[in-house]
Amino acid sequence: MNERLYRSNSERMIKGICGGLAEYFNIDPTIIRLLFVALAFAGGASIYAYLIGIFVIPNEREVH
Repeated sequence: MNERLYRSNSERMIKGICGGLAEYFNIDPTIIRLLFVALAFAGGASIYAYLIGIFVIPNEREVH
């Protein structure tokens, strides 16, 4: 597990939130992306979490 959470530059599809979470928890980014999509269809909470993450989680370039 990484020490800090950040938006990924290497595992990025939109803004790197799912890639950053996957690197933080050391799991495959596809699993995180599927969870976000499933939660989006199950009420939309992941959409709000993703939007908040864009503004709250720093970009990997800003951290290193």
